[in-house]
Amino acid sequence: MNLLDLVIAPAYAQATTPAPGGFGGMSFLLPILFIGVLYFMMIRPQAKRAKEHRAMLDKLGNGDEVITNGGIAGVVRDIGDSFITVEIADNVRIRMQKGAIANVLPKGTLKSA
Repeated sequence: MNLLDLVIAPAYAQATTPAPGGFGGMSFLLPILFIGVLYFMMIRPQAKRAKEHRAMLDKLGNGDEVITNGGIAGVVRDIGDSFITVEIADNVRIRMQKGAIANVLPKGTLKSA
């Protein structure tokens, strides 16, 4: 007997016995169920929002009133492949990426503000 046996009880091997059934055959279904829930709660809604955003950007046209991710509101004046020009005040135009457009506002929104 050594000093370590007084601090930590020695562990001895026991005879092996079969473990109780528990979930049985259901234990392999838990990860599959978890992945399914993860898909329907996180992945699918995010993909749906991305698809709607792409469709909104494809329908974007000159004269549309938009708001950017940064909160800047303006009117679309020029559309390129990946960049657009937005007029935010009289003769003040900024150029930004298409993906920075958060929303298309109803016509006349900026006039009433």
